[in-house]
Amino acid sequence: MYFLSGWPKRLLCPVGSPAEAPVHVQSDPQRTLLAVLAAARLSIWFSRPSVLIVTYKELAKSSSQFGPYKQAEWRPDSTMIAVSTANGYILFFHITSTRGDKYLYEPVYPKGSPQMKGTPHFKEEQCAPALTLEMKKVLDLQAPITSLQSVLEDLLVATADGQLHLIHWEGMTNGKKAINISTVPFSLDLQSSRAGSFLGFADVHIRDMEYCATLDGFAVVFNDGKVGFITPVSSRFTAEQLHGVWPQDVVDGTCVAVNNKYRLMAFGCASGSVQVYTIDNTTGAMLLSHKLELTAKQYPDIWNKTGAVKLVRWSPDNSVVMVTWEGGGFSLWSVFGAQLICTLGGDFAYRSDGTKKDPLMINSMSWGAEGYHLWVISGFGSQNTELESEPKSIVKQPGILLFQFIKSALTVNPCMSNQEQVLLQGEDRLYLNCGDASQTQNPRSSSVHYKPSSLAEGGFESQGLSTLLGHRHWHVVQISNTYLESNWPIREQNMIVTGGLAWWNDFIVLACYNISDRQEELRVYLRTSNLDNAFAHVTKAQAETLLLSVFRDMVVVFRADCSICLYSIERKSEGPNTTAGIQVLQEVSMSRYIPHPFLVVSVTLTSVSTENGITLKMPQQARDAESIMLNLAGQLIMMQRDRSGPQIREKDSNPNQRKLLPFCPPVVLAQSVENVWTTCRANKQKRHLLEALWLSCGGAGMKVWLPLFPRDHRKPHSFLSQRIMLPFHINIYPLAVLFEDALVLGAVNDTVLYDSLYTRSSAREQLEVLFPFCVVERTSQIYLHHILRQLLVRNLGEQALLLAQSCSTLPYFPHVLELMLHEVLEEEATSREPIPDPLLPTVAKFITEFPLFLQTVVHCARKTEYALWNYLFAAVGNPKDLFEECLMAQDLDTAASYLIILQNMEVPAVSRQHATLLFNTALEQGKWDLCRHMIRFLKAIGSGESETPPSTPTAQEPSSSGGFEFFRNRSISLSQSADNVPASKFSLQKTLSMPSGPSGKRWSKDSDCAENMYIDMMLWRHARRLLEEVRLKDLGCFAAQLGFELISWLCKERARAARVDNFVIALKRLHKDFLWPLPIIPASSLSSPFKNGKLRTVGEQLLKSQSADRFLNLELDAGLSNVQRSQSWLSNIGPTHHEIDTALSPGPQMQEAFLSPLSNKGDECSIGSATDLTESSSMVDGDWTVVDENFSTLSLTQSELEHISMELASKGPHKSQVQLRYLLHIFMEAGCLDWCIVIGLILRESSIINQILVIIQTTEVDGEMLQNIKTGLHAVDRWASADCPGYKPFLNIIKPQLQKLSETTEEQVHPEAFQPVTVGKAPEQTSPRAEESRGSSGHGSIPQGEVAGGGVVSRKEENTARAEEEETFQDGTYDCCVS
Repeated sequence: MYFLSGWPKRLLCPVGSPAEAPVHVQSDPQRTLLAVLAAARLSIWFSRPSVLIVTYKELAKSSSQFGPYKQAEWRPDSTMIAVSTANGYILFFHITSTRGDKYLYEPVYPKGSPQMKGTPHFKEEQCAPALTLEMKKVLDLQAPITSLQSVLEDLLVATADGQLHLIHWEGMTNGKKAINISTVPFSLDLQSSRAGSFLGFADVHIRDMEYCATLDGFAVVFNDGKVGFITPVSSRFTAEQLHGVWPQDVVDGTCVAVNNKYRLMAFGCASGSVQVYTIDNTTGAMLLSHKLELTAKQYPDIWNKTGAVKLVRWSPDNSVVMVTWEGGGFSLWSVFGAQLICTLGGDFAYRSDGTKKDPLMINSMSWGAEGYHLWVISGFGSQNTELESEPKSIVKQPGILLFQFIKSALTVNPCMSNQEQVLLQGEDRLYLNCGDASQTQNPRSSSVHYKPSSLAEGGFESQGLSTLLGHRHWHVVQISNTYLESNWPIREQNMIVTGGLAWWNDFIVLACYNISDRQEELRVYLRTSNLDNAFAHVTKAQAETLLLSVFRDMVVVFRADCSICLYSIERKSEGPNTTAGIQVLQEVSMSRYIPHPFLVVSVTLTSVSTENGITLKMPQQARDAESIMLNLAGQLIMMQRDRSGPQIREKDSNPNQRKLLPFCPPVVLAQSVENVWTTCRANKQKRHLLEALWLSCGGAGMKVWLPLFPRDHRKPHSFLSQRIMLPFHINIYPLAVLFEDALVLGAVNDTVLYDSLYTRSSAREQLEVLFPFCVVERTSQIYLHHILRQLLVRNLGEQALLLAQSCSTLPYFPHVLELMLHEVLEEEATSREPIPDPLLPTVAKFITEFPLFLQTVVHCARKTEYALWNYLFAAVGNPKDLFEECLMAQDLDTAASYLIILQNMEVPAVSRQHATLLFNTALEQGKWDLCRHMIRFLKAIGSGESETPPSTPTAQEPSSSGGFEFFRNRSISLSQSADNVPASKFSLQKTLSMPSGPSGKRWSKDSDCAENMYIDMMLWRHARRLLEEVRLKDLGCFAAQLGFELISWLCKERARAARVDNFVIALKRLHKDFLWPLPIIPASSLSSPFKNGKLRTVGEQLLKSQSADRFLNLELDAGLSNVQRSQSWLSNIGPTHHEIDTALSPGPQMQEAFLSPLSNKGDECSIGSATDLTESSSMVDGDWTVVDENFSTLSLTQSELEHISMELASKGPHKSQVQLRYLLHIFMEAGCLDWCIVIGLILRESSIINQILVIIQTTEVDGEMLQNIKTGLHAVDRWASADCPGYKPFLNIIKPQLQKLSETTEEQVHPEAFQPVTVGKAPEQTSPRAEESRGSSGHGSIPQGEVAGGGVVSRKEENTARAEEEETFQDGTYDCCVS
């Protein structure tokens, strides 16, 4: 509602002795001038700009006679000031202005400026006048004066001798004798008026009083702390004609302030609270409306130590009240008690180093024009004694401070409540929340058409949320100073807007008073044209319009004669100009119900009625303007259309000519209402929210008048109400309601301390140090859980379910359910008394209706203390059952959360059993993060550390016996640093570290403990399953993600699980898993020059010719940005055939052929056609020799090109190739040669087969494995002949090797003589030369049989490959992160 802005300003007072320090400030009725009193001087200040105009100094002699000045009161026309003094005198001062052109300050404009100095009242309002002060009359009342109050043309004065004086402004005592307060009868209400008792004691007198025009009486505080309200029974002001009412329960009153618009009396009390009373219309008794008091929850240190309330001041628009205490500090409250600001906590009360500040002592305060400023006379209480010793300390001296405020547009323009934006206005700027959500939701909605700011950012999927909640910043519209000089407060020159503004489509509608014509008008301006009367449509009005609102195509106005008028508005195109026409539809007189037009806070036309549309005789009536809502001094009154008479059928008459139905007498819907929100939009999915009426009720929170709909359009029960009023509390002050999104928008004051910047002792007294800098931030809150809960409390579960289902698509709906469960649990589980009808079981049953039930319960439990868990799970079900439900629903993350609950509530054996279940399921689904957590969890249970599970293990170093050492000191560790890399992405990074050697077991030093064995058993079981099901890709991911020592396990399982049972099935499965196409032979191959086996070489050469950079870029584009481009990372795997090595690191001996891919679809390098080759090549011994890169002719025939493209098309994705080569190394290291053969067949590279044969020949291999390989290859050959002829060319190439294999098989080597190549205890045991020779035999030397087959590789390339392998075998470990 109201928010502090920036730092307060200090006004430059003339520095004098402490006796001349200001003590009291009082603004005039128009709030353009302020009277400031010191002990012996009266100063008049102008409000904008804040400048001193004139000062009257009392002479020393008369000052001693009168005593110091105490209070001041202005005459209603601002021509006189009455000042009371300590010795019982009233001094009357005349204020006269020197007319003509003599002004003290006036704005200076540059020459040629278009400022209209001839506008009416320009000088009086925009220039600081030159005034003179003259004391005209002195009145001696011979008793100390306690209170002054201006009442119409009289001045009411209360004195300490118990008298009430009525004095003429001319200084005469009105000819009537003073009234003695003790003779005025007081009672509890006016019905028992004559039986009123008197305030019997002789020394009773009025301590403070204020006149309330709308109640026609005085709110008074007596010196004994009693409070009351005195009203004249008739127009005559005598003791016999006065009567008082008083509440019995207030005995410590200190001060009073009245709110004329809401008819409230705020009494400050010695306890520090403010009690706000109103008058009962029927009995005349004083009723307590609400209290303003600090709570121990918000202010635990100070809530009961504030001291008595010193001052209470309502703002000019009556929407907020400022309260200060004797102990210092101030607080700001909305009219019905919502706290907006308090300076007794936070940055106001504490410095940035945590030390406490002295609170600001306020001696007097007064609001400035429009409520944008608060004038404060500050006095720093106890520090006043130090003034003489510290004359330079300006801040410690009493002075005038100016606090600046920003306020909601609802305070001055209540028809803004149909907007879905927050609009705040300051003295010279506007703040609006960026974005224009209501525009995107419905083109017809009436809202301000601002372009969404570029600051608006997304986040929520729901409509409009991205623009309204993207961030906390405002779109600030600064109004230019030159405009403000002649139009402050912001308004037009020749008119005064009296009834507010509203948008209707592209038009702005306003009610104003035309100054030049002296006529009340309704005006409509088009948004796209200039704001000029030439483009305005003007309708003359009968009486002054006080309020205006728009509903669909109707305008409703409330006028000063207490009547309501409905107009229709329609768009008209007259020639080139577009205007809107306005016609009167209906007038309704409200004078019977409204005592004073000023009491009406807002008027709204709505489609809301007690009938919710289903029971109406005609369905379209639900969309019409069904009722008028009036906020009458906080009472919400509804007048509905009277549908009791005969209904007119719509089709029978023209809608413009048909007579509108009359309205029923008003009914009161709610009390203490500050704002009302309703919308004219319709949405069948969210009828509950859009057809509801939303109310803001100050300290009581919010209320919603919710429609109740029967399910499936059944006939509603006649005894059930069709609407229900539900109260709920929210933590922010609501400024706008987003209907479909179930959100309340608001704003909140935030503070920033800058005191650390001012370290010098001289600067410590600056305002910037004493006060924090205040900013206004946007905020929002969901309220759906409150409404659902209220419905459940009232046994309206079906309605709650309908409402919740309509909102289940909102992004924060899971949070709504969680909040509701959490709040009910906290309240009921911590209640000291047993709850007769607990709500928690109902809420639990309600939440089970939604698929998010399991997550909601566990999230709530984990945010609640352990002591409440038993109460929660007694209502929602056993956590073991819920855990099993999660597993069945495949919701493993939620199951993991339940595991933590079980760990705390059950014995370790139970949680281990459930953890095992979850671990196995996570392994099966490849949830590697979860697997790592489960391993940690199981270890924690085993080691007895169940309270504090150990942190996730860091990157694990493999043991040397694990066998991740392909070549000398090149260990591939499957680092856990790749936790967040998406699955099936290979990223390999080189870390320059020393070889790990035999150190580092996988989980912990006590790796032989039973728990590790238990975990290992599960891991082995899973690995065995993967191998049995031929899921090599999953096996690779599993090993890499969990640091599973695959090679050592494969060594053990070589003759069991790691055997290939069926080569054909394995081959097919790998083709499918790695997206590797089966080879095919084109029809033209029968006459191909390549059919003698040269086909392979051409294809390999083409593959080789793709530059490493190309591969690298493609892979990087696919998302592996963490790999450095400069490293030829493919070679770090240690490929087993020389073509790739040569291709990836081109040596000086040879220039690379370039094959550029046409398109990059995902991971696949698809090569469109071989005609992209730009080099001409000739066949020499079956090899490609590069002639010239830029030579443009091709010496290839069409059939040759078809073969080349066919060969390229039969290669799988590049990533799959990398993964297959990686697995090939793993199996090679483990000695699983049958798997190596299968992978060699898929890659169709004879060099792999050759390498395996070399190993078989040079080492002693298990005869059973040899037999298995031989049988498997025969099976593959038969399958290729029958089903896949594409494999035949390759099988023909390797036939000579297979014959050698047959010979080897017959020799039958003993199985126990087998020793794997590099699975020694330490790498040093393998001779470097032997390893090199193995490497060279595997990579370079090709048996003669292959040459005979025609696949010859040139010696030059072989040398290149070997040289480059030597280069890359530098010391250092290579971490291969496979995810």
